[in-house]
Amino acid sequence: MLRWYQRKLASRPLLTQAVTTAVLFGVGDITAQQVVEKKGLEKHEIARTGRMALYGGAVFGPAATTWYGILQRHVVLRNKNAEMLARVAADQLLFAPTFIGVFLGSMAVLEGSPPQDKLERSYLPALQTNYLIWPFVQMANFKLVPLEHRVLVVNLVSIGWNCYLSMVNSQK
Repeated sequence: MLRWYQRKLASRPLLTQAVTTAVLFGVGDITAQQVVEKKGLEKHEIARTGRMALYGGAVFGPAATTWYGILQRHVVLRNKNAEMLARVAADQLLFAPTFIGVFLGSMAVLEGSPPQDKLERSYLPALQTNYLIWPFVQMANFKLVPLEHRVLVVNLVSIGWNCYLSMVNSQK
């Protein structure tokens, strides 16, 4: 399985990471609904899971893949610890605030509700929670993980994060 994934990453990196992200965003929502919210299969919101998977595959996967490539090419320092910290700072000061807003706005549009309401209600709590988790994840990711596997690491950690985002998004 790992060799197959490696071959797909080598031949079609953006598509492979987009599909992987779609699947794992869906898993995060299923986890939110079934493990955390304990909805049971009969009350599972399939459309909600579909929206999460769609966002993961169409928006976040390609954006994160591109973003990590940009950081790899443009944030290059002699001191590798300073380089890692600069990449984390860029990620947390530029990418995270932007994509939390993009996520909440996209979900609102896909649900047929006004993005402004969801952003006003959920943006700041989601961003604050982001800062408790992601800087530490990204330190390890940028320091220890090769570029081609960084989106996968984020996606695996994101099963829990997307569980959280899915619940924040679904709050009325």
